[in-house]
Amino acid sequence: SSHEHKLNFKKSKEACLNYIQDAMLQKQWKRAAEFLTFYVESLEKDYSREPIGPSEMIWRIGSEILCHHSHSSMKEFNCFMEQMKTLGVKRYLKVCLEHVFHLLCNGQIDEAYQSLSLAESWRFGEQTAVQDKEMKLIQAYRGLLDYYSWSKQKNILLEHGVDGCADLSVEQEMHSCFRKAAVNLKEIIKIPGVWDLFVKCYVDLLEFYGDHNEACQVLNEYAYNSKFPANPNAHVYLYQFLKRQGESKKSLISALKILHDIVPSHELMIDFNTMLQKSKKRKKRRLGLEVIFAALDYAGWKENVKAWSCLARQLKQIVISEKHLDWIKQEWNSRKDWWPAFHFSRYLAKRNWQENQSLSYEKALVAGILLGKDCKYFKYVSHQGCKAQVKRFRMLKKFVNKHNPVYLRISG
Repeated sequence: SSHEHKLNFKKSKEACLNYIQDAMLQKQWKRAAEFLTFYVESLEKDYSREPIGPSEMIWRIGSEILCHHSHSSMKEFNCFMEQMKTLGVKRYLKVCLEHVFHLLCNGQIDEAYQSLSLAESWRFGEQTAVQDKEMKLIQAYRGLLDYYSWSKQKNILLEHGVDGCADLSVEQEMHSCFRKAAVNLKEIIKIPGVWDLFVKCYVDLLEFYGDHNEACQVLNEYAYNSKFPANPNAHVYLYQFLKRQGESKKSLISALKILHDIVPSHELMIDFNTMLQKSKKRKKRRLGLEVIFAALDYAGWKENVKAWSCLARQLKQIVISEKHLDWIKQEWNSRKDWWPAFHFSRYLAKRNWQENQSLSYEKALVAGILLGKDCKYFKYVSHQGCKAQVKRFRMLKKFVNKHNPVYLRISG
C-alpha cells in the first residue's frame, strides 16, 4: 500500500542517516560518502507527496565528507558547493560563505574574493530582504579581503620601497583598497555582535591614516555599548589602543578594571596589578592585592613566576610595614581551606624545586607568610635552598622565621 511504502521509505532513510553519522564519527569518510550517495539516490526515487527538505542536510554532511576524504580535491569541492547553491535559495548566501571559508583555508584568496563579489550581486525577490544579515556578512568578509590587499600594498611601500610611477601605482591601489575595506568593515561593526577581527582591521586602517578619534570612538562603542554582548577582547583592544596612544594610567586602569570583572584570570592582570601597586592611592593598592590573589585562583596561573613574584613582593611590603595586614587576612580567609592543597603541597614543592627554582622561591615566600614557618612547602624549599647554599634561600628562611608572628595574626 501507499502508506506502507511511505513508512518503509522513512525507516530506510533514517537508517541510512544513522549509518552516515556512525561512519563520520569513526572518521570512515569513504564509507560515509557511499552511504550519502545511497541516501541521495533514495530521495530521487521518493514519490511521496510529503514535503522533504534534505538539501541542507546533504550540504552539511557532503561538505564535511569532502573536507576530510583522502581522494577529495578542490575541484570536486567547488563543484559540490556550486550544486548546493542551486538547491535552495533560502540558504544560498550561507553556502557561499562556507565555500569562501574553504577557499581561504586553502590559500585561494582571489577565488574567495570573486565568490564574495558574485554573492554580493545576488538577488532573489523577497529572499534578498530576508537574508539581509547574511548579505552584510558577505560584504564584511569582502571588506576583510580588501583589508588584506591594503596590508600587502602597505608592506610593499614600507618595507621594500619602490620608486617613481611604480610607487604611485602601489599607493593608489592601497588607497583604493582602504576605501572599499573601510566602508564594509564600518557597516558590520554597527550591528550588535562579536566582530573582533573586523574591529581590529578597521582600527588598524584608521590608525594608519591618523584618525585616532574615530578609532577610539569605535573601540569605546564596541566595549561599552550595552547592546553588544559582553566581550573581554573588546576591553583588551581598547586597553592596547590607549597604551599605544600614551593615554593616562587612569584610562588604562579603567579599561583593565572591567576586564578584571569579566575575566579575572586574563594574562593582562599582571600589567593591571603592576599599575595598581605603583599607585599612591591606598584603594588602588588594595585592589592590586585582590587582583593577583584572584588570578592565582586559576590552575593556568599555578606556575606563573611573574604572578607569584607580584604577590610575594606585595605581601613582603605589607609584612615589613605591618600596615594593612587586614588586607591579607580578608583575601586569605576565603582561600585558606583550599589553597594549601592547591598550591602548597609537599608534592608541588618537590616538583617546583626540580623544574624552576625561581618559582619555588616566590611561592615559598608566599607560603611562609600565609601558612607560617611550619608549612610543608616552605620547609621543603627552604631546606633544599639552604642545602644548595643559595644565599637568597637562607635570607628567605630568616625573613619568614622573623615574621612568623604575622602568620599568627593573619590566621586569627
